[in-house]
Amino acid sequence: MTEFLMKPKVDYAFKEIMMDEKARIGFLSAILKLDPEGIKETQILNTNLRKQTEKEKLGILDVRILLDNNTEIDIEIQLAAMNIWADRALFYLAKMYTEQISAGEDYTVFKKCVSISILDFKLFEQEPEFYSCFHIREDSRNFLYTDKMEFHVLELPKLPKELKEDSSDIELWGRFISAERKEDFDMLAEKNMYIGSAYQHLQVISQDEEKRLEYEARAKAIRDYNQIMLEAEQRGEARGEARGEARGIQILITDHIEESVPKNKTILKLQKHYHLTEKEAEYYYEKYSKKG
Repeated sequence: MTEFLMKPKVDYAFKEIMMDEKARIGFLSAILKLDPEGIKETQILNTNLRKQTEKEKLGILDVRILLDNNTEIDIEIQLAAMNIWADRALFYLAKMYTEQISAGEDYTVFKKCVSISILDFKLFEQEPEFYSCFHIREDSRNFLYTDKMEFHVLELPKLPKELKEDSSDIELWGRFISAERKEDFDMLAEKNMYIGSAYQHLQVISQDEEKRLEYEARAKAIRDYNQIMLEAEQRGEARGEARGEARGIQILITDHIEESVPKNKTILKLQKHYHLTEKEAEYYYEKYSKKG
């Protein structure tokens, strides 16, 4: 039996990998384009964002990190497609930003806040690049309004099919998060020592029986959610098709009555076009001819 390895893109596994400080520094330095040697310390923070009122929506982050330069980072992994992801990411970052200030303090207390979204779906369908970075800038002259909020988005399905010699560290991390086969992990670990540390940590947690049970429970919950969403979508499509078919039957019957087409010919056409039995065609004819 091959050695079991968790999939890093399952949020439980990714959170566990980020507990390894070397992996954490390597990932953040790649995304934020920092010298990893210059990052002296990183802290894992509480992922629950404070509610100001009882009615306010609670925010729970996947991974929340504080760098030694006081930059605060939220890393989120999302596997199921979510068209409103940009709004969700903005909500979390805005809550993280406003949580920094208390009554009586002035606005100089605000630290830079960074959102990193790792998505297993295409958020920007028209854009070919798998990595995007956003700031708040002036529209025509393109200068920064503020550098205190920053958004990074990795769309895993857009990763290039072929790995090149000069592939960026961001791409290597994207491939590591997407990887499922041992040979891919081995290859990526050789190319980047920080990914190597992440891989070592992944191997350790994958053999921990308690963590494996928690991982499998989380992976099952994701599969169940995706199946529920798929079936709901299919039911919606089926209802739409049924409504469309019923509308088509009604229009055909009404048109035939207006054109004085004999009932028996209308019944035959209904049977042929909509694959109905004679009894079903009779039923629809009686139903919609009365409405006419």
